[in-house]
Formats: sequence, structure tokens, C-alpha cells
Amino acid sequence: MAFATIDLTKGITGVLPSANATYSTPRPNAQPLIINGDMAVAQRDTSVTGITGNGVTTLDRMYNAISGIGTYTVAQEAQTSGNAFVNGFANAYRLDCTTADASPAAADYLYLQYNFEGQDVQVFKKGTANAQKYTLAFWVKSNKTGTGNIQLKDKDNSNRQCTQSYTISSANTWEHKICVFGADTTGAMDDDNAKSLQINWWLGSGTNYSSGTANHGTWEAQDNTKVNDGGTLNINDNTANDWSITGIQLEVGEYTSSTLPPFQHESFGENLARCQRYYYFHVSEAVNNDYDTTICLTSHYNNSSMKGYVSLPTRMRVTPTLNQNTGSNMYRVYEANSNATMTSLNITNESTFNTAVLNHGSSISVTQGSCGNLQTMDGTAFVAFDAEL
Repeated sequence: MAFATIDLTKGITGVLPSANATYSTPRPNAQPLIINGDMAVAQRDTSVTGITGNGVTTLDRMYNAISGIGTYTVAQEAQTSGNAFVNGFANAYRLDCTTADASPAAADYLYLQYNFEGQDVQVFKKGTANAQKYTLAFWVKSNKTGTGNIQLKDKDNSNRQCTQSYTISSANTWEHKICVFGADTTGAMDDDNAKSLQINWWLGSGTNYSSGTANHGTWEAQDNTKVNDGGTLNINDNTANDWSITGIQLEVGEYTSSTLPPFQHESFGENLARCQRYYYFHVSEAVNNDYDTTICLTSHYNNSSMKGYVSLPTRMRVTPTLNQNTGSNMYRVYEANSNATMTSLNITNESTFNTAVLNHGSSISVTQGSCGNLQTMDGTAFVAFDAEL
């Protein structure tokens, strides 16, 4: 009688071992290095128009880097067919050009960025004799065919960089790409919660970023002129252009299409919890579809002051800043059947990685020693906490 066996080195990856599966080496990381690589979590919004600058606007952890090079809509794109969908990806990051700039100035740029904490990329052993290669894989689709460039950037060591390119061969078709970046024995990345490693997918630029010649796959000193060398996607040059990506995974070591480990799918709850380390959307009257949505309970230490305590669902990367909408009668403290209205809130210096402490952002009148209920009043009111890299 044969007994079943389980290979624990493969089981901990979150993917059930297959009798026919082959793995060149077990993954050294039990969770995906890329957070929200399947584009499932969009705490801020699912679609934002009129984007002309930098920031995370829709999908968590996906940073738009845009300067002087057109206007865009960024959305969480639902998938119902195509190669990415049949491989398990129901959502994608989509960028649409809505105002074109076919002749960008030299310093203009357009790219998608992902940032890592230094303590999360120690597994690459950068700056040591045992430094490892980086394999980046993703699904991509665009109405344009051509060459796209990707830059790895070391923020801890004078911005050392490594560039690599990929080709979109068929328009409006999901294609799977695998890019290998070399190992770097120069410059260890800091073991902390600050920004250490960036991935930049270049989508358009002026000549300041494309006039040099890159050493593809090899780490070298930072040189902006090389990062979009030979890039022809130029999503900025026509309002018919779009670019979508999903299924992003970063692996330690060198892999090919036949040896690449499977994408590490997480449950939505696990994915959301990891995103909330960087951004936590607490309440919104519009999302809750409810008047007077509770933010937290308050205590009143005199007749013109209140404090409210929000327990954050996970330890955030740093003490967060407050994101909110402001305006007349935006918030209120409801106390003893009466309202004390406010235009805004403040987050105090008593806040920590785990707890946000709020107080009044404008003058209020309350009862000393009493308690109340801090609520939204306006349909546009929301409260969120930001600890992004």
C-alpha cells in the first residue's frame, strides 16, 4: 500500500503541489513579493479621470508617474475573456490616454511604478557575493505594438539601475512577458521600512530619458538617459491608446516560461490586509450609502475639544497621514441629541502605527467630560489613512 506524501517546501507557497509539476527551486518567500499583483484591491476608487500627475489613484500599490505628457484615465478593468482571464486574472490596471501629447518636452515622463520596502527585498542578497537575479513576469495588453522598457532602481545606493525590455507583438491581445534582470554584488539595500527598490514600466517620455544606450540586464550607475532607450509604445501620442497589466510577479533567481513558478494567488482578504499596511480606507458616506456614517467614538476633555480613536486593522508601514474631504458641515460630533459640526478633522501626534487619534479640525462646542459619536455628514465625506512609500 502506497502512502501519499506532501512536499512542505512547495506547499507553503500557497499553490497546491501537482503530481506533474516541476520546480527548479522552492520559493524562498512564502508570500508574493508583489502586493496586489492580480489588481483585485482598489480601496481609493475603481476609475479616476483627468490624471496629469503622480500618485496612487485607483489600484492599491500601483503608482502613476506622470509629468507634462498628456491626461489619462486610470481604472480597474474587469476581465471576462482573453488569455489573462483564463489564467486566473479577473482584474487589470488600465491606463487610457484622454488628452494626447505627441511631442513631449525633453523632461516629460509617463510610467507605472511599484515600490518595495528594503526589508522585503533582502532575499535578493543585493550587494553581497551571493546576489541573486530578478525575474519579473506579467500579463500585458495594448492597442499598440512595439517595445516597452522596464527599469529596476535601487534607491539606497545612488540610484543604481538595471533596465530590460519586452515586446508587445499583437494589438489588443493579452501576452505573458518574462524579463530577467542581473544580480548586483554592489550596494546592499537597507533592511528597513523605507523605499529601497522600484520597478518602473516606461510608457512614454521626452529625450531626457531616451537619448542614451542601456546595458540591458546589467546593473549600472543611475543614468536617466538610458531608462527608455528604444521604447516605442508612447501611449501618450494618441487618444486611441491604452495599456493594461495584471498578474505581476517578481521571483528570486532566473526563470524561463517553462520553469517560472506559478503566480501565488491569495484570498481577497489576505491581499487587502497587505494593502492596508500602506493605505486604509476607513469610512465613506458615498460608499456606505448612508447618512451620518460613524467614524469612531469620541471623548471631550473640555467644552471645545474632542478626541476620537480609530484602531487600524493592521500595523501600518509608518504612522499614517489623514486623507479626507473638507468643507462646510462635512463632519459632526453627535452628543446628547445635538450636533457639533466641523469642516475637517486632524490626526494628532499621539497616533501610532496601530492607532489613529483624531481631533477637531475646526472649532466645536461640546460638553466637557461627555462622550459622542464622530460621524460624516456630507455625501462626499470620507476618512482614510495613508502610509504609502
